[in-house]
Amino acid sequence: MFFSILGIIIVLFILFKFGVSALINFSLFLAGKGGETRLTTSQNSIKFISSPVLNPVLSATNSAQIIITGTSQKDAKIELYVNSRKIEETDTTDTGEFRFETILKKGINTISTRAIYKDKKSDVSQKYTIEYKDSAPKLEVSSPSDGASFKKEDKSVEIKGSTDANVTVTINGFFALLNEDNSFSYVLQLHDGDNEIKIIAEDNAGNKTEKILKVNYSQ
Repeated sequence: MFFSILGIIIVLFILFKFGVSALINFSLFLAGKGGETRLTTSQNSIKFISSPVLNPVLSATNSAQIIITGTSQKDAKIELYVNSRKIEETDTTDTGEFRFETILKKGINTISTRAIYKDKKSDVSQKYTIEYKDSAPKLEVSSPSDGASFKKEDKSVEIKGSTDANVTVTINGFFALLNEDNSFSYVLQLHDGDNEIKIIAEDNAGNKTEKILKVNYSQ
């Protein structure tokens, strides 16, 4: 209350003593000093750095080398973490983009990043999980046997077998039915003479196992 009354008295004194123009100049002076102070403060104090934004990656791969890309603010330093361990760092480009080429270990790998700008660190970015595996999936065919012969009413044959989890099986380009126990089956129509049956098991990382059977059908 005291300062409010004092301020009113000062304004009235300037108004009557020096006129309206002096009061306006005094107000502009105060505004300029305050604006300049606020501007300087905002420029020098950076309290929050946004986390980098990672571009999506595959959930599984059969290559140990992987490229990680994303965006952050310009002139920031980006740290790359694999399984919560810092691997390397790089600077963003003029457009805020960054890129890493790193090596994965076999199994599950968790990828994340962090930005550093003027000694301030951001929170960790969103995390992506990618599995590296380079071994071909299991593919066992229980029937038919290679070289089997079929006649008359046996115009079709059921191909049956088993594989690993997270694997797709195709038979001559058509998807086989997969069961919860990783067994598969597919009914194939035969034509006269020799029939080639190509069975391919492919996992989610792109690894493949292929088997070719030949059976014969005659009326």
